[in-house]
Amino acid sequence: MKNNHGSLLVVDDDQHILEAMADYLRSLGHRTETASTCQQAIDRMAEFPFEVVICDVNLPDQDGFQLLEWATDNSPESSVIMLTGYGTIESAVEAIRVGAFDYLTKPVIDDELNLAIQRALGQRAIVEENKSLRKQLNERFGLSNIVGRDYKMQKMFDLIESVADTRATVMVLGESGTGKTMTARAVHQLSTRRDQAFVEVACGALPDTLLESELFGHVAGAFTGATHDKIGKFLQADGGTIFLDEIATASPSLQVKLLRVLQDQEFEPVGGTATHKVDVRLILATNEDLEERVRVGTFRQDLFYRINVISITQPPLRERMGDIPLLVEHYIGEMNERNGKSIKRFDETTLQVMQRYNWPGNVRELVNVVERAVVLSRGETVMVDDLPENLRREDPNRNTLELPGSAGSLRSALVVPERQIILNALEQHDWNRQKTAAALSINRTTLYKKMKKYDISFEKQLIEC
Repeated sequence: MKNNHGSLLVVDDDQHILEAMADYLRSLGHRTETASTCQQAIDRMAEFPFEVVICDVNLPDQDGFQLLEWATDNSPESSVIMLTGYGTIESAVEAIRVGAFDYLTKPVIDDELNLAIQRALGQRAIVEENKSLRKQLNERFGLSNIVGRDYKMQKMFDLIESVADTRATVMVLGESGTGKTMTARAVHQLSTRRDQAFVEVACGALPDTLLESELFGHVAGAFTGATHDKIGKFLQADGGTIFLDEIATASPSLQVKLLRVLQDQEFEPVGGTATHKVDVRLILATNEDLEERVRVGTFRQDLFYRINVISITQPPLRERMGDIPLLVEHYIGEMNERNGKSIKRFDETTLQVMQRYNWPGNVRELVNVVERAVVLSRGETVMVDDLPENLRREDPNRNTLELPGSAGSLRSALVVPERQIILNALEQHDWNRQKTAAALSINRTTLYKKMKKYDISFEKQLIEC
């Protein structure tokens, strides 16, 4: 048997047994330390997280079970193997109940001890692998993949974490390209359903007839071309989460079926009579004003109230310009790996140009711009010339100044950029007025005056978000 090597602590008050066991384990390649009392063992475990602890039940100062209980509460990643010269079924059961990995009777056979240690190390490896996989999933789909320091983003993060581990239906609102799908995945990944399916459906991508079949399935003969039974997305998502993007495009008949699923957690497939019960968490997204749709009669009012339980608003990129350097830094690595490049940074002027642009395509557009710049840049630093033409027109160092109108004065032309510069600086410094003033090389009194002049209010910003 191939031995895995680990860090071990042997605890026994019999010095001969203690040293013999330690020497044997060291000969197998394990890093092995010893302790002869419960308190010594606790002191060592408090300093170093041993992978496996081999502990005698009878110790001079305290019962070995006391150490087991301490380890369970304070060092849960340590596997504890209990040893006793007076083994009974009752004591073994109690040891396992408290949290022992295994229970061996003295005199311990070397191979038996080694096998128990190997099993403990193997289990630890599986636990660590699962933690690593969970971390990777969280990095890919959790909050760590949603980038933003802006206070609006931080407020959104707090809301996601608050609602993720509930059964509440979530509505994600935001313009196209703001990252609504990523937010939906984050809600799922942070919930207790994270190990179950996450099923995404783009409602606007399919005709009404096909969409109902896609969601609820169909039976053979339900319509022309339905040659066999089909399981729909709701059944695929059973136990997990279903994400319906572009929900505003849902037809009236589909809205009725969705309302029933939300209310009763059941449905029939297209053309079928059998009722299917499902347990799904519903997340929806839209870039349209559903209240206006309700007002004009194209979206059911009862469905709107049913799905509008928790609303998460994705701020557009133009409202969080201070996040652009952070977003650029985040996506440089991804684009380098994808395209075999080694770009290190965007120069400051380039970032300034990007912060003056309106970003109608939001983060999705920014990702495309970053990839384009990474691909085209010939050096390690992306320069303004590597940006698309529509962004280069916003270069603050260009020779010509485009006034807002032929009749506009220089003063009126400067109002808009100055207000935006102040807003960007406030967002970059989390609306700390002292830091913002210092960054702009003005005093706080001047900053307050300019905020009043341009109707920039901290309280107003909080209300708007």
